[in-house]
Amino acid sequence: MTNYVLVTILLSGLVTWLSRVVPFAIIKNLTVPKWLIDFLSFVPVAIMTAIFVESLLVYHAGQWPGFNLENIYASIPAILAGVLTKSLLAVVITGVIAMALLRLVGWG
Repeated sequence: MTNYVLVTILLSGLVTWLSRVVPFAIIKNLTVPKWLIDFLSFVPVAIMTAIFVESLLVYHAGQWPGFNLENIYASIPAILAGVLTKSLLAVVITGVIAMALLRLVGWG
């Protein structure tokens, strides 16, 4: 490994670490308005929804997206687990097991 690659890796790690630590250090000494906290509380839900919907669609250049039926079928029990348990761990485990079973029976 050359020095250039090593320095690049170390600086990338430093920038990644700083971009995660500095906002907490700055906001620690500030009073954040309630409306901003309320607004930011929706960010994780929006991000998870975007990731979820994106995984259900298949991109076709110049056409409308199609559906990834394997992911749709596996998401049904995962959604039910989320509604029933309100546990992210239960959703993830149920989704992984559902996908494994779909692939086991050859639907994927």
